[in-house]
Amino acid sequence: MTNNSTKLLFLSTLMMGTILSISSNSWFGVWMGLEINLLSFIPMLANNKNMMMNESSIKYFIVQAMASTMLLFSILMIQMKNPMMWEKEIIPSIMISSSLLLKIGAAPFHFWFPEVMGASNWINCLTLMTWQKIAPMLTLSYCIQLSTFIFTITILSIIIGALGGLNQTSLRQLLAYSSISHLGWMISSLIVSENMWEIYFVIYSLMSLILVLIFKQMNLFFMNQIYTAKNMKTEIKFMMFLSLLSLGGLPPFLGFLPKWIIMQSLVENNMAIMVSIMVVLTTITLYYYMRISFSALIMSYTENSWSMSIKNQKPSFILPMTVMISTLGLIATSTLISMY
Repeated sequence: MTNNSTKLLFLSTLMMGTILSISSNSWFGVWMGLEINLLSFIPMLANNKNMMMNESSIKYFIVQAMASTMLLFSILMIQMKNPMMWEKEIIPSIMISSSLLLKIGAAPFHFWFPEVMGASNWINCLTLMTWQKIAPMLTLSYCIQLSTFIFTITILSIIIGALGGLNQTSLRQLLAYSSISHLGWMISSLIVSENMWEIYFVIYSLMSLILVLIFKQMNLFFMNQIYTAKNMKTEIKFMMFLSLLSLGGLPPFLGFLPKWIIMQSLVENNMAIMVSIMVVLTTITLYYYMRISFSALIMSYTENSWSMSIKNQKPSFILPMTVMISTLGLIATSTLISMY
């Protein structure tokens, strides 16, 4: 009971920190909200029974503290100089952007992200991939503008997200590299419009939720467990297969919709070269999703004695329903758009 009430307390302060950060009208308020958010998430990451999780919580704290210090220093620089149009001043703008990009784990500030994800449980992984990105991304939207710096960050995130996932056996680290790739798309959507980022983020969160639910229900952490699990039904494998393809952004799944909107908007804003590079690099992420899915469905592996046990599967309606939304979402939204 004490453990659950403590988690509930930290979860509520975590959400409060994010809300304070995005609703604040001063940079110090933003910084304070990010600090409350950070200090609430550390106890959720730490676990006395698992030393690896404790190590990941320390890594997370050090990196986030560095980012917060950098953000505070940048804010003080702006306050002291007090220019009217500080966005035009390239150094403070880059410093604030860099501190926020370090907080969300965008390339080339991504090194901590797969490490922390690799040693966390599935619920913490989901929080890291979704909720923890809201406040820094919305803060980034205040000072983001199309520049060589942002262009480089976007392309680098998609490259590292694509290439980093090719050599992974851990499902948690695979989703971490996938998240880095999606961050490139989210940053490019912020250049055009905040509404586009909201659409992309909501759909990405739904896709991540479906996969995390499947992996948590089946107690999966590594790729070989997908192949060797005798208790894993074909329906579950098929749902995982569809969800992975949707997360990769393959038409006609729902995951393709936000990418389609961003591609169209960037082309309309004369950024065709940027879109072309992004689309080509994203196909690499789709390749490693397909590799997992086809291997799990087609190839028959013998079960090893050291493979982890699978939890008893309880009948659930949430998972099939969310997978159906993921599969038929693009068709439904395209029909609605054409009607109105």
